[in-house]
Amino acid sequence: MKLNENLKIVGSNVILVPYERKHVEKYHQWMKSEELQELTASEPLTLEEEYQMQQSWREDNDKCTFLILDKADFEQHGDEIRALVGDTNIFLQSETDDDDDNIRTGEIEIMIAEQLARGKRYGRESTLLMLLFGIKQLHITRYKAITKENNTKAIKMFESFGFRETKRVAVFKEVTFEKLVDEEWLAWIEREVSLKLESYHKR
Repeated sequence: MKLNENLKIVGSNVILVPYERKHVEKYHQWMKSEELQELTASEPLTLEEEYQMQQSWREDNDKCTFLILDKADFEQHGDEIRALVGDTNIFLQSETDDDDDNIRTGEIEIMIAEQLARGKRYGRESTLLMLLFGIKQLHITRYKAITKENNTKAIKMFESFGFRETKRVAVFKEVTFEKLVDEEWLAWIEREVSLKLESYHKR
C-alpha cells in the first residue's frame, strides 16, 4: 500500500516500518519455517516469489503491512535487518463482502517470527498499534482475525482485545474472530498505546 511507504510507527518497545526490498531475504528465511507456515497458513515461496510478494504489498491498495523492529535493539545498533522480529498486516475486504455500506472491514494479522522476541508482548503492542492505524488512517469500522484453533496465544490475545468468535472451520482448523469499532473500544486502545507516526527515510 502506497499510503504507508514513507511512514513508520514508533511505540514503546517496537517500531513498525514499511516492508522494503532490503528486508526480503530475512523474511524469506523466516518463512522457511514449517511452524510459521502452519501458523500463518502460508505456502513456501522461492526468493524471487518473495520479492514479487513484497512488491505486491507495496503496490496493492487492499494490503497494508509493517515489519516489526525490536526498538531497543534498533536504537542500540541502528540496523533494521538485525532488529527485525516479525510483521503485522491488514487486508482490506472488498465492499461487496459487506451488507452494510457503512462497514469497512479489515482482516488483521500478526507474526512474531524470532523466537527470542516471543513472550515480550511485542505482538500485543504491534497489533494494538496496527488496529489504531487502521481505524485512524484506513477508516476501518470492523476487524476480523483468523487464526489456527491451536494457536492459543493468538486466541487469548484477540479475546483480551474484545474480539469474539464468529466462525470455526474444522477442515482448515481455523477460528474467525470479529470486533466492531466503537468509541469505547477506540478509547481503550488509545489508553493502551499511542499512535506516533514519523517519516520513514529509506536507507
